[in-house]
Amino acid sequence: MGMDEIVWSAPDERGISTAVLGKVNAASLRGRRLRRALRTRSPDTEVWPAAWRRLAAQWLKVAIGADTRLQWDSLLRKAGAEGANSALALHEHLLVHGQVEFEEARDRSGWTLKRIRFTDPVGLRQRLGLAEPDADLRAWHERREALDYAAPDLLAAARDLDTCAPKTALARAGLLDALARWRDQAREVGAPRTGTRRDFSLFARGDTKAITDADWAWLEERFDLAADGIVAHAPLMLLRASFAAHTRAGCLELGAVPAFVGLPPAVIGALTRIDPAPRRWRLVENRTVFDRLAATLSPDEALVWLPGYPPGWWLRAMQHLLRLAPAPAQIACDPDPDGVAIALLAAAPWEEDGLPWSPDSMDADALARLPARRELSPRDLSLLDRLLQQTLPPALAGLLDAMRTSGQKGEQEGLF
Repeated sequence: MGMDEIVWSAPDERGISTAVLGKVNAASLRGRRLRRALRTRSPDTEVWPAAWRRLAAQWLKVAIGADTRLQWDSLLRKAGAEGANSALALHEHLLVHGQVEFEEARDRSGWTLKRIRFTDPVGLRQRLGLAEPDADLRAWHERREALDYAAPDLLAAARDLDTCAPKTALARAGLLDALARWRDQAREVGAPRTGTRRDFSLFARGDTKAITDADWAWLEERFDLAADGIVAHAPLMLLRASFAAHTRAGCLELGAVPAFVGLPPAVIGALTRIDPAPRRWRLVENRTVFDRLAATLSPDEALVWLPGYPPGWWLRAMQHLLRLAPAPAQIACDPDPDGVAIALLAAAPWEEDGLPWSPDSMDADALARLPARRELSPRDLSLLDRLLQQTLPPALAGLLDAMRTSGQKGEQEGLF
């Protein structure tokens, strides 16, 4: 029923007017009516009890516009037994100030409040210092129009933000902007930036702990953060070797250490000479296998832990070591599609310098020897097909064919 069809009575002693909706059935004593103060007054919200302010915030969060009608029973239930008295007092206060309109229904027991409508919810939210319920949505719509990245991974992540709540989408759009700036600065200096997660959080949000675990998980799912130089902790290259690593400031006798060591990229970059050069470099992806081999390594070999898909700092450090001590490589990764992809990436320094390398325990026979195997996932199959489109060492090509035929993959722990 439109407002022009409603006839309001003269106000009563409290200033409340009444409008009957339709005709009251005298026989059944049933009917509906509206009640409100036509003369609105601004409530003194600054002196409201805390309980009133909490209730008003709850109600106004769902009272989006002046046409929104809220079920009174539902509001009372949400207030709970302890808040019921405050809810009754607040709704009477709002009524006499013209801030709400009541819709009541009559039965044999009398008139009962059914629904309420805020006459100016926007104005009351402003007086209470509350944000508009759809403010984040409007802001996200405006922000989304401006999202435009040259990098495909950033653009794809931006498109996925529509699946998030508006507030979350706004926050994560800021992280995408920060990652784009982080990369831009890396391009300016000609090398990837290197920093911890706390460094990136400070860069993105001005606080080392401002990025939540949920946002880190979202970033990790969509980006190779290590490739952008963003790591959980300061990176270390783990290696076991018997050579002396020389710098201008002195010498590191790695052979004197009866175990593997961890060297930061800056230390490796400062090396000027390796003596004697190892006969062979061995790269191992699985950390358990690395630990085992480090305890039994031949003195003329050097063993390096390969931390999954090799980040930029690792590749640069490995290339520096290789140019100080050129030698062939054996690369051992899991006999699965990711392991093949990792091995190919880790071999890049040898390929670039024209040095030989070979996969270690990464062939069809190795897969067959495994005591336990797992089924390939759809993602595995997709990666496998892409890898087979490349020119591969025969052992890796045979391993991929064996995986596709069997539908299975494995882990390198069972091979060492």
